[in-house]
Amino acid sequence: MAAAQKYMQVSVWRGDEATGALEEFDVPAQESQTILDVVSWIQQNADATLAYRYACRVGMCGSCAMMVNGKPRWTCRTHVKKVLGDNGRLTIEPLRNLPVIKDLATDMTEFFDKWIAAEGVFHPTKTRYDEIEGIDPESSVRVEANAAIECINCAVCYAACDVVSANPDYFGPAALNRAWSLVNDTRDGGQAARLEAVSSNGGCHNCHSQQGCSTFCPNELNPTLSIAGLKRETVTSLFRRRS
Repeated sequence: MAAAQKYMQVSVWRGDEATGALEEFDVPAQESQTILDVVSWIQQNADATLAYRYACRVGMCGSCAMMVNGKPRWTCRTHVKKVLGDNGRLTIEPLRNLPVIKDLATDMTEFFDKWIAAEGVFHPTKTRYDEIEGIDPESSVRVEANAAIECINCAVCYAACDVVSANPDYFGPAALNRAWSLVNDTRDGGQAARLEAVSSNGGCHNCHSQQGCSTFCPNELNPTLSIAGLKRETVTSLFRRRS
């Protein structure tokens, strides 16, 4: 006789930011089941109106990030057995620190706007008609740049950041991490504007170095270290101008 199907209780955020609430679902427990599998099962079998976002399912795009039992995670790479509470329950909510569009889908507009505000945009110094500039991969600045470039814009660090929660103007770890990678890119011509931007009210000096961004980054980046680099560079730049 086949074993009885086991179920788990899953609480999922439904609705918008102001009027939404958690809704309960009984979801079949499966082997090697991810959180995204759970969300997909609910949408396909229990409530077709559930809104959420995903794309690659293999940890490359970052679009499936959500809060799972109060922590920001990629749901496609998070296995249920690793995060299931002692009470056998799951709580799945939209990423915090971002406006909720509906259910588990958040509006990423302000996240990307802060990238631009932090001058996380490459400013070329050459055209396509110029010779390609040679870059020494072992140089100290290139090593610093390489350490920060694997960010895929999932906003897990943004959701993990308590400073963002307290100060909505703060650019956040991802934008500042990107700015640091460009500070160390010798091909970039926008350094003066970038250092001014990351020194502003929303910039790097707001960071309290609590390491939440580094703790939860699925790609094991260290935005706190990048922000520390920006703090040093902005202060050094200030003294250079005054000398």
